[in-house]
Amino acid sequence: MKTRSCCLSVAALVALAGSITLAQPAKETKPVKPSATPSQPAVKPGGQPAGMPQMTEQQAKDMQACMEAGIPGSQHQHLAKAVGTWNGKSKMWMAPNTEAITSDTKTVVTSIMDGRFTKCETSGEIPGMGPFFGSGVYGFDNVSQKFQSTWIDNCGTGMMTGTGELSSDGTTMTWTFNYNCPVTKKPTTMREVERWTGKDSMVLEMYAIEPHSGKEFKMMEITSTRDASKSTAVVPTNNAK
Repeated sequence: MKTRSCCLSVAALVALAGSITLAQPAKETKPVKPSATPSQPAVKPGGQPAGMPQMTEQQAKDMQACMEAGIPGSQHQHLAKAVGTWNGKSKMWMAPNTEAITSDTKTVVTSIMDGRFTKCETSGEIPGMGPFFGSGVYGFDNVSQKFQSTWIDNCGTGMMTGTGELSSDGTTMTWTFNYNCPVTKKPTTMREVERWTGKDSMVLEMYAIEPHSGKEFKMMEITSTRDASKSTAVVPTNNAK
């Protein structure tokens, strides 16, 4: 039971890559104002991108498609809504039907790559296990039309990857993360439900697969509010979609 509980708690903290996870920035992660919002690339008559070497019509179309794939849209604006510093209260369950472990959390989310991605850098304390550090990147892939995320931290050597689905009203993001279970040594998934409960308040619920029963259980809940005293990055306004 001791080994199983520790592995489950580590798995829970590995998944704290949502906009309101356990985070505190490194010293160099002050939010940066984008220098400019990318816009539709200029195209010469006949489909030739301005400033580019002479290309065939097909090459010009291919170049145009690649450039358009890099323009931030409304989905990137949604991710940038979380930019700022967040203070939270966390409840963590080591296994099903166990008493919750509580702790305070902090999160700093910054906008990077001229509004194309957001970054979350984290630190905290795992009760009974010591300090926690981690980092995640979030984006929306214009090509696959999917929200995407990656996560790494000091509790493991694997990289967690996930995709998200945004509700039609824009208040709830449901993430499905993939990682390797340290108990079964096999791939498994974790589900996160991230809900905006106000302009500056969010709740993140995390559900994992218990490795021995194969059943899903709630392993963590974090209720967070944004710190109004901290500055935030400028949210990109360009919408190419």
